[in-house]
Amino acid sequence: MNFGILTQYYPPEIGAPQRRLSHLARSFAARGHNVTVLTAMPSYPRGRIYPGYGGLWRRETLDGVRVIRSCIYPSQSAAMLPRMLNYFSFAASSLLTGAAFLPRLDYLMTESPPLFLGLAGCALSRARRARWIFNVSDLWPESAVRLGIIGNGRALQAACALERFCCRRAYLITGQSAGIIGNIRSRFPGVETYHLSNGVDTREFAPGARDCSLRERMAAGAQIVAVYAGLHGIAQGLEQILEAAALLGNTVPVRFVLVGDGPAKPALIERSRLLKLDNVTFLEPVPPRDAPSVLASADIALIPLKNDLPGAVPSKIYEAMASATPVVLAAGGEAASIVQSAGAGIVVTPGDSAAIAAAVRSLAGDAVLRARCGARGRAAAVEHYDRELIAASFIRRLESDTAPGQSSNAHGRRESALAVSGK
Repeated sequence: MNFGILTQYYPPEIGAPQRRLSHLARSFAARGHNVTVLTAMPSYPRGRIYPGYGGLWRRETLDGVRVIRSCIYPSQSAAMLPRMLNYFSFAASSLLTGAAFLPRLDYLMTESPPLFLGLAGCALSRARRARWIFNVSDLWPESAVRLGIIGNGRALQAACALERFCCRRAYLITGQSAGIIGNIRSRFPGVETYHLSNGVDTREFAPGARDCSLRERMAAGAQIVAVYAGLHGIAQGLEQILEAAALLGNTVPVRFVLVGDGPAKPALIERSRLLKLDNVTFLEPVPPRDAPSVLASADIALIPLKNDLPGAVPSKIYEAMASATPVVLAAGGEAASIVQSAGAGIVVTPGDSAAIAAAVRSLAGDAVLRARCGARGRAAAVEHYDRELIAASFIRRLESDTAPGQSSNAHGRRESALAVSGK
């Protein structure tokens, strides 16, 4: 099988899509399939092209996977114009680079967001006569509206039209959460869907990754370390963590550590300075190989969202659970259900800084509770969210679609009793 992935985000960048898609690519390759990834010159999240990269295009091999890169306008800004230039530049360059260098494919999976990449993915799949898989990791434009990025107007109408275009032309729509799949089914009846759950490498993210020297550096003398590790962006609403830290002050021996980078980080640092928070530390992003040690060395994992976003399940939940680190989650919906059903931590309403502070206080003062939440989270991650099992199930699904007797029409639906949404 010749399998392709079109994504703006891929290693050596760090982040949830990068880890998820690179693992999927390696899993296909390990099963003997030919894998090609078409992606951008790495620039995320700092908005600068990484050293050693640049130019219009380049080819390389990472972990046995062929990677083709095309140029992009790099930007870290949260402003609309540079953000759109960032998205559109790669959508255009990937279309040209893919037309020139992509091999024949049986499937092409396109990662969304950015939603605009769907145009390039659809065109390239047709050019290569490949079945097009539209992978929805966040529901845009709906989430963008809730975050205030897009208002009610022509931009929203255009985004909705683009979403309809992509969903109605895809051979298969995959989604990272049950909420995403349910939302798509309700609005686009008849489309074929598959719940390609996010997950975690439970061998990499594990309690054994704990690093005592790293923990001492993060704690800076405090008894309890509460860590947020990831993108400092709009959707995360990290102001909640700073407000919770201000409410607790020195009444609880907790150090709040924020690890990572993103467009919101300068404002967060300035806000921390204005609030005179001596219990907060900002650290630079760590290499992917060190991410498991950060979570395993923490006493509490902080995972906030600014608002309840439809279908949103942060991948940090799975990583913290696999690390046996108790979670304080500021989110609702499916994300809250995962943590609550596993007994992996405490869930509060997004935007309620006082509730976050109370949850941190409860966990900080109860070692037995922390251990119980950590153990339950680890067990749930191993049983339900192991990335190896998730990838293997998806690969078997596509292998069955390309087995002898199946239709070879790249854009048609399977004429089979197995063509049931989500099966």
